[in-house]
Amino acid sequence: MHFTSEQHLDDGLLEREFTLGETPGILWTPASASAPVPLILLGHPPLGLRKMYPRLVARAQHSAAQGFASATIELPGSGDRPRWPAAEQARADLRRAMEVGEPVGDEIVDALILPLVEKAVPEWQATLDALLPLPEIGGPVGYSGGVISIGIRLALVEPRIVAAGFFAGSFVPRAMFEEARQVTIPLHVLLQWDDEGNDRQAALDLFDAFGSKEKSLYANMGGHTGVPQFAGDAAAQFFTRHLK
Repeated sequence: MHFTSEQHLDDGLLEREFTLGETPGILWTPASASAPVPLILLGHPPLGLRKMYPRLVARAQHSAAQGFASATIELPGSGDRPRWPAAEQARADLRRAMEVGEPVGDEIVDALILPLVEKAVPEWQATLDALLPLPEIGGPVGYSGGVISIGIRLALVEPRIVAAGFFAGSFVPRAMFEEARQVTIPLHVLLQWDDEGNDRQAALDLFDAFGSKEKSLYANMGGHTGVPQFAGDAAAQFFTRHLK
């Protein structure tokens, strides 16, 4: 891991950009921490870190107020990373289906999500390998938000992640439902009831499939971008309960 920049934000949060191989990322740590702190991995959609930065830094600031470090990485094919023609074709197929009002079929969803999961999850694990030895990071680790299928795979295969908060707002391949049944860590799932781009029943079926003994579904009225502020407070309480 190579740190490429460092700055102190107004609230005392230390922000450091890094590269790990070809993967760029950002680490935020509370500057006031006197001991190693738990870590939350901040997932996000494949829109690029530059576009997502305002929302990511706000989440990092919220986490730091609870005593957590946060980190995120650029997803494959996004931002300044090399173009990924297959992913771009899958996104184009998705846009075309949605523009004409056609159902988004399994073939499109699989092409869009499954290769992304296969590429992104090992990169998240390599990021954990690099971050956890840092003296300011003490674990345990949580995963928050992002493409829910990436979170499902990480929750299944990465034992260092002990709790996860998911946003039921992205397409999920049918194959991921079987993986969800094998997930056993505590889960906090946020669902926007009127999400125009999300199949509500599929989201409910996915929640039902999770094998965790402790899982909570936090549903709010409103669309994809209408998540209320207090929903973030509920997620913070979840991570405080399981990471401290």
